[in-house]
Amino acid sequence: MRHTFLPTQRPVTRALAAALAFLAGAGSAAAEDLVLNPVVVSGSRAATESFELPFSVDAVDAERIHDGQLGVNASEALAGVPGLVVQNRQNYAQDLQISSRGFGARAAFGVRGVKLIADGIPASNPDGQGQAATFNLDTAERIEVLRGPTATIYGNHAGGVIQLFSRDGAGPPALSADVLGGSWGTTKWELGAEGGIGRGGYLLNASRFETEGYREHSAATREQAFAKLSLRPDDDSKLALVASQLHQHNTQDPLGVSWDTYRTQPRAAEDVALQFNTRKSIDHLQGGANYERRFGPGMLQLSAYTGTRSVTQYLAIPTGVQGNPRHSGGVVDFDRAFHGASARWIHNLPVGTGDLTLTGGVDYDRSEDDRQGYENFVGTTLGVQGRLRRDELDTVTSLDPYAQAQWKAGPWTLQAGVRHSHVKFDVEDRYIVGINGDDSGEVSYRKTTPSAGLSYAVSPAVNVYASFGRGFETPTLNELSYSSGGGGFNFDLKPATSRQLEVGAKAFLGDRARANLALFQVRTDDELVVSGSIGGRTSYQNAPSTLRQGLELALEGEFNRQWRGRLAATALRAVYDEGFTFVRGSGPSQTQVAVAEGKRLPGIPAMSLFGEIAWTPIPRVTAALESIYRSKVEVEDTNQARSAPSYALFNLRFSAEQQQGPWRLRQMVRVDNLFNRDHIASVIVGDTNQRYYEPGNGTSLYAGLSAQYRF
Repeated sequence: MRHTFLPTQRPVTRALAAALAFLAGAGSAAAEDLVLNPVVVSGSRAATESFELPFSVDAVDAERIHDGQLGVNASEALAGVPGLVVQNRQNYAQDLQISSRGFGARAAFGVRGVKLIADGIPASNPDGQGQAATFNLDTAERIEVLRGPTATIYGNHAGGVIQLFSRDGAGPPALSADVLGGSWGTTKWELGAEGGIGRGGYLLNASRFETEGYREHSAATREQAFAKLSLRPDDDSKLALVASQLHQHNTQDPLGVSWDTYRTQPRAAEDVALQFNTRKSIDHLQGGANYERRFGPGMLQLSAYTGTRSVTQYLAIPTGVQGNPRHSGGVVDFDRAFHGASARWIHNLPVGTGDLTLTGGVDYDRSEDDRQGYENFVGTTLGVQGRLRRDELDTVTSLDPYAQAQWKAGPWTLQAGVRHSHVKFDVEDRYIVGINGDDSGEVSYRKTTPSAGLSYAVSPAVNVYASFGRGFETPTLNELSYSSGGGGFNFDLKPATSRQLEVGAKAFLGDRARANLALFQVRTDDELVVSGSIGGRTSYQNAPSTLRQGLELALEGEFNRQWRGRLAATALRAVYDEGFTFVRGSGPSQTQVAVAEGKRLPGIPAMSLFGEIAWTPIPRVTAALESIYRSKVEVEDTNQARSAPSYALFNLRFSAEQQQGPWRLRQMVRVDNLFNRDHIASVIVGDTNQRYYEPGNGTSLYAGLSAQYRF
């Protein structure tokens, strides 16, 4: 179903060969289940065929999410989306590293700069920090990925939007069980139940994932549960109730490693991780409701959610550093309560010779962290909870009204929108001891972000488009936490603002292949960058200006009924458009470091390629070869440290399915990193200790079985 490259060819040659082979093979009849023009809701908010829309949006269907995959990390499903770089850190304490057109590459943990949403419930906080680990891939029906100027209509996330939609329970009742095992002590089991009831359906799922980890000190256990009840009270309305849980305790954190350690011991953790037993525990519980009702040509959509999240994390901050009376300690401990609601009205009406869709709505989100910090030692015993060093209540709220319009007339489609974001941070400091004064305070950020796009159908098979938007990203709570002078919260940080432009084309190649091409440019003012590290704490500042220019190409189709291919390529130039300085080190060794104009933004590869070719010799049996290429990546702003080298990996997967009466049986085998290439899977940007590198897995073999019985 995807496309691949020959291992003996150079990266650019491989990409050209794949594209030529792909186009040359796009000629005859299509397979019945190949969907080249999926219906999406991201961007326009109303269900629309992706081909018509004047922006970049992709849909990853259930087959790509599940077939031959482990169902553990979103990186499995999103690897083939152009514009995205999804790095699996092989570190379940820090979650995936996801960047969209370069936004989010600087995140030391979790996801920032890209908004995450699952079944209408934000998986990102109002401050922009999100966690992809809360996505339940076992129940996913599709994932939509929106990039570019139109993503700014979603508020405080300039890079893009990733939305997961779970399937509805339907049909006769069914019970299912899955088991998977493989390299590095990896096991996963899953139990499920689903079916239709009256005018609705139910879906229940529970899973447990365990791994000893490829690297030393990287073991993890993750338990997830999910429940969904879908109801249709009448012919004009729908109601969905969803609840999910994530339980992940004592996840070992191997941290990054130095270049010397990577070259000599790529599976090792640095001694400091072992000395302090760096680890993280997470408990996450949330629930929500989505209601939709049609009133003639209009539709009302309402949603509400609430949840809690508890995190305890043991860091590797040396004990001497914590002698600073203003230090917050080496143990992070917080309990978060969050909730929110949204309301949206969508109205369709004829205007002139076309059809107009108007959308208006408001989003409200709030999170409250009861946060403590403790020393990570008692006496000479390291990696245990010691004295209290931080106690505060951190509240973040956002209230965002927005309006959108889409007008379609003949070959033209015009879309425009505007959103007003108001994000407020409130800190109540309850730890006022000695010279550690009261760091309480508040700051608000407001921004109006318009976007507009226009597409023209050159023919029924070719659409061209252009779009423009202004983006807005506030600092996260973590980025605000410390000021460069060694004091408390850095309320002087500004939000980053961007101006984004995109032009592109979408084309059907015959009746069984499709190509998307997008060119984009993003200019950002006040980009948030690392300022320095004093006493084990990282502070941030605003860089004057950055520039991102890139190209995305996606090809998908089939050569015949047995062979399919996919290719996704991204070329991205991301640089500082103006020089600046920041502080490195602390105390007497503190120095000013200059970053020159033209230096590459760290964490962003200049070239990313994904290809896959899939063979289905008989129905329900598929073998596929995947390939992934990343060019080298800078690890800090001056570009002087050793960059993470480029790499090319190949993966092989096999899946089969049999239907025998009420039984459905499935099998899968997967081999990742087929040729056992050493590589840096992700980098920790600007790490003060120069432990920038997070090595990826060697050759990994997995196999799984599943069975479902329908009554």
